[in-house]
Amino acid sequence: MGPLIPQGFVNPDLNLFFAFVIGLGFGYVLEQGGFSNSRKLAGVFYGYDFVVLRVFFTAAITAALGLLLFNYMGWVNYDLLYINPTYLWSALVGGVIMGFGFILGGFCPGTSMVAAVIGKIDAMVFVLGLMIGVFFFGSFYDEFAPLYTSGDLGRIFIYDTLGMNREWFVFLLVLVALAAFIVTRKIEDKVNGLEPRQGLFAPLYVGPFFLMIGVAVLLLLLPESPRAKWFETDAKTLLTEAAEGKQYVDANELAYKLLNSKENDFLLVDVRNDAAFAEFTLPGAIHIPAAKVLDMGYKKLLREKKQPILFFGFDDTDANQAWIALRRSGLNDIYVLEGGLNGFFYHIFQAKNKPGKHNEMQQFETRFIERAREAFQSGEAAQKINKKAKPVTTIVEMEAPSAGQGGC
Repeated sequence: MGPLIPQGFVNPDLNLFFAFVIGLGFGYVLEQGGFSNSRKLAGVFYGYDFVVLRVFFTAAITAALGLLLFNYMGWVNYDLLYINPTYLWSALVGGVIMGFGFILGGFCPGTSMVAAVIGKIDAMVFVLGLMIGVFFFGSFYDEFAPLYTSGDLGRIFIYDTLGMNREWFVFLLVLVALAAFIVTRKIEDKVNGLEPRQGLFAPLYVGPFFLMIGVAVLLLLLPESPRAKWFETDAKTLLTEAAEGKQYVDANELAYKLLNSKENDFLLVDVRNDAAFAEFTLPGAIHIPAAKVLDMGYKKLLREKKQPILFFGFDDTDANQAWIALRRSGLNDIYVLEGGLNGFFYHIFQAKNKPGKHNEMQQFETRFIERAREAFQSGEAAQKINKKAKPVTTIVEMEAPSAGQGGC
C-alpha cells in the first residue's frame, strides 16, 4: 500500500485485506488481457505479438506520470516511497535467468500464477520450478550472498545517473513508449503477413496518446512546488487566525477542565525538551517536542485523535511554533495555552487581586482561582485527571528493509 498508510488514506489494520483485493483485481485483468496464454507472452521474443511490451510501457508511464502529479498535489509523498537498492551483478545474472525462463516457459512469475489458477498444466510446472528455485536460493543463500550483494550502487535513479531532472526523464520516457507502440505495430504487421494499417496509431489509441503527452508537458511547465497542497491551510487564513489569537486557551479555562474530568476534552501536549518534561508537567499530558510535531509518527498520532489538542511549553513561543506547523499542514481543532506554564502557574498561584470593588463576575473568578489553587496544591487535580487510565500510544520508528530482504 506504499505511502497510502502513512498519509492516513488506508487503515494499516486493513493493509492485507486491500492487498488481497488488489491482487484479485490484478490477476483478473491479466487473465482477461490474455496473459495466461504462454504464446502471447513469448510472442514478444519472436516478433508476432508485442502486447506484453506495450503493457509494460503503459504501466511504466502511467505510474511515473501519476506519481509525479500526485506528489505535486500532495496526495503522495515521494519521501515515503521505498526504493530497493541496486546490486548490479545480481541484477544482470537474474535478468539473464529470468529471460531464459520467459522464453522457454512463456511465463513470468505473475502470469504463471494466473495461468496455473485457471488450470493450465504448463503454468503449474512453471510455478513448481519457480518454487524449487526459491527453495534452492534460500537454502544456499550464504553461498549466493557475495554475488547477490555485489556491485552495490545504492538506491539510485536512472535520471540521476543520466544527469537530468525527473520531469524531463519522464517526458522522454513517454516519447520512447509512444514510439515503441508505433514501431512494434509495424513489426507485428510484417511478421504476421498483414497489410500495413493506415495511420501511426489505432483510432482507439489516439485519445490516450495525446493525454499522456499532455500530462508530460504539463509536468514540465508546472512550477517547482504548488503554493499550497490541497489539504493545507492557506497562508491568509493562518495569518488571520494568528493575528486574532484564535488559537489561545487561557489559564482559567484549562484549570476548570483539569478540575472537572467530565468536561475535560483536551489532549494536553507538552512541547518542551525531554529533561523539562521528566521534571514536571501538567496532569495527563503527553510529550512531543516542538521540533518533532511534523515527524510522521507523531503527526499521524495527533491527526487520529478525535479531541481538541492543547500545546504548552514554558511560555507560548514553542507551542505557537508547533501550532503554526500543524495548522499549516491541515490539522484542525488545535490550540495553545496562553502564556504557557509560566503564565498558568502565575495566574493560579501568584496573581494578586486588585483592591477595590469587584463585580459579580470578578468575584466569581476570584473564588474559582482560590479553589483551583487549593486543588493543585493538595494534589486533588492530579487525582481527578488520573482517575481513569488512558491507553498509551507508542511511536515506533519504521526502518527500511535491510539488504537481502528486498523483493520485486
